[in-house]
Amino acid sequence: MENSSDSKDLGYIAGALAGVRARLNRAAAESGRDPAGITLVAISKTQDAAAIEAALALGQRVFGENRVQEAQAKYRPLKSRFPDLVLHLVGPLQTNKAKDAVALFDVIETVDRPKLAEALAHAMEKTGRFPACLVQVNTGNEAQKAGIAPKDADEFINSCRSRWNLPVQGLMCIPPVGENPAPHFSQLAGIARRNGLTQLSMGMSADFEAAIKAGATTIRVGSAIFGNR
Repeated sequence: MENSSDSKDLGYIAGALAGVRARLNRAAAESGRDPAGITLVAISKTQDAAAIEAALALGQRVFGENRVQEAQAKYRPLKSRFPDLVLHLVGPLQTNKAKDAVALFDVIETVDRPKLAEALAHAMEKTGRFPACLVQVNTGNEAQKAGIAPKDADEFINSCRSRWNLPVQGLMCIPPVGENPAPHFSQLAGIARRNGLTQLSMGMSADFEAAIKAGATTIRVGSAIFGNR
């Protein structure tokens, strides 16, 4: 197993990133898809600046973070140096952090409840910044996990668009640990189709090939790039 210093090494990340891209390309080819239509989000939560700088040096430009405060510290200076850097919020968002999230992130993947949708709408109106939004669906109906229940997803998506005018472009899910993820990916894709949404964020280090087969347009990969935390 790589230790923490190895995981920050440019050579380690170069090999790992190349491996992930090869897996992505192979899965896309097997599904008859253009790999250019699949965005690789490098999940950099808990990673330090050295690891992120290494990935940037290798051409990676799309990153994901779980917490607003951690992302502010790491990415404010990087965004000024790399204007093409795209930052996704992939963790739960508190309503009192909505304004900060809107100011920093380019995509907010975890819109999951009315109070948050309202807070984001107000923040966007005040700042004039409109990051793309994804609705997080709790496909496993897990009590401990964030996300709108599948049975409520259509109504919530409609409210996000018509009531709060959020720029909803797609959906996101995190299948239950230990379950076959394929049915969850298929369920998410079905909800997206019937709501006319084109973006699907699903699939992580261990299962993104199955997500690509199911139509993922975004995959979220952390440990397979940066090593185990």
